[in-house]
Amino acid sequence: MKQQLLEKFAAVFGDAEGAKVYFAPGRVNLIGEHTDYNGGHVFPCALTIGTYGVARRRADDALHLYSANFEQLGVVKSSLKELIFSKEADWTNYPKGVIWAFGQKGMPVTGGMDLLLWGNIPNGSGLSSSASVEVLTGFILRDLYGFEVSNQELALIGQYSENHYNGVNCGIMDQFAIAMGKADCAIFLDTATMEYAYAPIRLEAMKLVISCSNKKRGLGDSKYNERRTECETALERLQKVTGIRTLGDLDEDTFEKVKDVIGDKTLIARARHAVYENRRTLRAVEALRANDIATFGRLMNESHISLRDDYEVTGRELDTLVEEAWKIDGVIGSRMTGAGFGGCTVSIVKEEAVDVFCQQVGAAYRRAVGYDADFYVVQIGGGPTQL
Repeated sequence: MKQQLLEKFAAVFGDAEGAKVYFAPGRVNLIGEHTDYNGGHVFPCALTIGTYGVARRRADDALHLYSANFEQLGVVKSSLKELIFSKEADWTNYPKGVIWAFGQKGMPVTGGMDLLLWGNIPNGSGLSSSASVEVLTGFILRDLYGFEVSNQELALIGQYSENHYNGVNCGIMDQFAIAMGKADCAIFLDTATMEYAYAPIRLEAMKLVISCSNKKRGLGDSKYNERRTECETALERLQKVTGIRTLGDLDEDTFEKVKDVIGDKTLIARARHAVYENRRTLRAVEALRANDIATFGRLMNESHISLRDDYEVTGRELDTLVEEAWKIDGVIGSRMTGAGFGGCTVSIVKEEAVDVFCQQVGAAYRRAVGYDADFYVVQIGGGPTQL
């Protein structure tokens, strides 16, 4: 892979002298969805699929950016003087946003760069291709320009660039899971305090299967920001009768006692999801530590129902994938993962049922939706690295 990437870099940029090769993973969230910006807990893991980058410094301030996933765009040329978001900049807004964010954090990038990217995360799948590019770019900048920043700080810089450069009001989960990934472990993260712990994932005779709906969605174009605003409004109203800082501070019983102060049926439903999903995540991690995969799977299913009914971020495609998965013997649990509005589901499936799962869910999905889903049996990988 490394040699192929260097050869592609040489074909695009003339030669590969001085170029280095890097990788940052994608991520999947096992449970704890739309809780990261509500002060709750999340439970993501990094994957062995992700984004590869080949980069070298330039003597001038030019940025020559190329993606093998968008070859039709060719080399997109910019400079350090042009770090302003624009729709015309397309995918290059993500690396440019991170370069801009480094400058905002007191670490100006003083020289240009040739950068080639290639990712094997399906675009728009909800497996965090954008956060993977952000963390990868930060990792490359740290190495090429000698910045002293930790992986955790790289995650925060990536989130900052997504929020303030690309205009997507995301939480910290995606960038954190990618920057801090550890092989064969998920990350139990308290997004209110940034305290985290690694939890080994032991899936004996089971597989993690990602089902990609192939319905494309972009976070900035979806109702993601709207959901965040709805939760913030609900929180403000709850704070009039409680001392909470975030929705993640509430348990289910307290929420049920005070929810009427929110005064709006839709906002109550949004807040209920945030509160209950956080508690589900705590119970799911306890179940995993007790090697109780059956309970973990049941909580995954409950998570999807809440995302469907209270948070309303699933849609026909994701619901079809999950509801068809639930019909199959050997499926321990299945739910949408990521922001929703398209993207992917994640399922825990017994090894002997994986082929049947892909065939039956795939056939039912095509009948219901009219086009194919794609299926990936994935492994849990580590964080960013130089190859």
